[in-house]
Amino acid sequence: MKKGHDSQLVDVIRQHNKDGSMIPMRVRLTDEDGAVQTYTIKNYEDLSHQGTRTMPDGMYVTDRTFVYECQVQAFGHYRMIRLYYEPSGTVWKMTV
Repeated sequence: MKKGHDSQLVDVIRQHNKDGSMIPMRVRLTDEDGAVQTYTIKNYEDLSHQGTRTMPDGMYVTDRTFVYECQVQAFGHYRMIRLYYEPSGTVWKMTV
């Protein structure tokens, strides 16, 4: 996974609850060597709908942006990532 404030487009597998909320389950990305990597999300915190602001990683979000701070296990170590989803754009972005 890339370090720093750059965002990367990723695939996210998610679950929908009966109340309409989303739970991110897995994230899939292409690494620097072109190989597809899949990581299971171990824990997450929903930071969505808290108003327009700039996140600590430099991403600008609105009240409509879904934001998840997630813990994944990669190569035996736990890492924190942030996932962003803007419904109007229909793409997921990840920052590390």
